[in-house]
Amino acid sequence: MSHLISSTTMLQVARKNGYGITAFNVHTLEMLQAVVEAAEELNAPLILQTTVGTVKHLGPEYIVAAAQTAAKKSNVPIALHLDHCTDYDLLVKCIREGYTSVMIDASMFPFEENVARTIEVVKVAKAAGVNVEAELGKVGGVEDDIIVDEADANLAIPEECARFVELTGVPTLAPAIGTAHGIYKGEPNIAFDRIAEIARIVDLPLVLHGGSGIPSEQVRRCVALGMSKMNVATELRIAFSNAIKDVFTANSDENDPRKYMVPAKQAVKALAMEKMQLVGCAERAAQLKF
Repeated sequence: MSHLISSTTMLQVARKNGYGITAFNVHTLEMLQAVVEAAEELNAPLILQTTVGTVKHLGPEYIVAAAQTAAKKSNVPIALHLDHCTDYDLLVKCIREGYTSVMIDASMFPFEENVARTIEVVKVAKAAGVNVEAELGKVGGVEDDIIVDEADANLAIPEECARFVELTGVPTLAPAIGTAHGIYKGEPNIAFDRIAEIARIVDLPLVLHGGSGIPSEQVRRCVALGMSKMNVATELRIAFSNAIKDVFTANSDENDPRKYMVPAKQAVKALAMEKMQLVGCAERAAQLKF
């Protein structure tokens, strides 16, 4: 590939063919390189993903430059997505800098305001050829500064999902279906019947948030029902951090970043490959030649 692509077609093809695409939250250059290497080894399409916190930490210009370099050097299709953003100005800035997908999260507002805020982002993104993801219902857990208590998390209503898509024209939808951000304290309580009903009346790629720690058989069931994108964040951070901790446990005086970043990259790559195989996107890159 010679450039980053929008994830719109990527996800539509996945939905049509019954598999999912993994979106990995990356926070460092090494994490980005690791998931790209995993995608290349498995010949899988890839969505690089950053939180608002990571954008503020690294700067969108640096993130886009790294992602564009990866896309130019890679032979698999790569998209760059901004996750869970509530700030319209930041969304626009990321689009201008070169992000090819953005998420407007107005799920904390009443339905009508969620619609209005999503429409504004869709207008800007559509003109730039950028994918838009929006959320209905509330996914529990913590995502940067967005905190949803488990008691406040609520499932998306299928009829509202259909109405929301009709009113906004949003091409990708993340309905709350019982998953949560972070690592689960117990077994996830996923509403599979709700996914099936939403997928029946909404002919769009659906997004599975809170993908870290969901049992494999449940992930496969979600994908089979219509979830075309799975977000993985916490598990990736844990793998990266634990590998670094292991190096310092073995040698507390280590001071060469290359000595602990290499095993950290290897751990992230291994986990990324596992997740890609789980959702079925391995060997699917050939379906997306741009």
